[in-house]
Amino acid sequence: MTLRPALITFLLASVAALSIGMTAGWLQTPANLMTAIPGSITRPAITLPMIVVGGVLDGINPCAFTLLLLFITALLASVGSGGPESVSAARRRMLINGGAFIGAIFLAYLLLGTGLMQVSSTLAQNHLGARIGALLSILLGLWMLKDYFLPGVGIRLAAPKAIAGRVRGVNASASALTMFGLGALVSLCTVPCSGAVYLAVISLLALQDNFLLSYGYLLVYNVMFILPLVVILLAASTRPGLHRMARWNLHHRDRVKLILGGGVVVLGLAILAVA
Repeated sequence: MTLRPALITFLLASVAALSIGMTAGWLQTPANLMTAIPGSITRPAITLPMIVVGGVLDGINPCAFTLLLLFITALLASVGSGGPESVSAARRRMLINGGAFIGAIFLAYLLLGTGLMQVSSTLAQNHLGARIGALLSILLGLWMLKDYFLPGVGIRLAAPKAIAGRVRGVNASASALTMFGLGALVSLCTVPCSGAVYLAVISLLALQDNFLLSYGYLLVYNVMFILPLVVILLAASTRPGLHRMARWNLHHRDRVKLILGGGVVVLGLAILAVA
């Protein structure tokens, strides 16, 4: 191993060790130091713009983006060429099925987030739930950074090949209910690949006093999360649009992974510092 990969590995491992130490309470954090001062502990504020930006950025993560493009490619491949009316009808059916696919992702992610919020509330003592969620998001973010800086080392963070195979195998004649089921399956199986930002946001929401507001923010986040997917579906519902989207994904997915991974690590460390 040359100097650069060794240095990157050391830095990533150091951040992981620091995060584990902060989560377990082995290292002093600002929150630990302030507990001795009555009334000095403040929870990190979270705002609507933060939720909106986080949801949109998570929606363009390479994992979800690539799977949706595979899904649209498979549907377009099955569009007939028997005439304008048949093509139009097939594309309309494709948009309906694509909407069912995205709707299932929205519902599954919302239910998953609601469940994690409930778990965090039961682990409210010492903010254990928020700290565990922040640690997991940091580790996933470090994995994304590893994929960017050391793409040939270890396992890449990506959707399971079996899921990608199922997505490629769909066709426009399948029912919307089938597409809904596939979307739910895809969303749950790709959580490790696309859930780093979500876990960080849930950890931050778990620290808030107003749980009703937190759940409202969770709903907004998931709407913002599927918004890019809806835009992609509409823009890529024709072959030229699909080709443009595929080229954009090919040229930018590594950079998006770098930005998301770095942002998640910083946010996770900030949560551990105050939780």
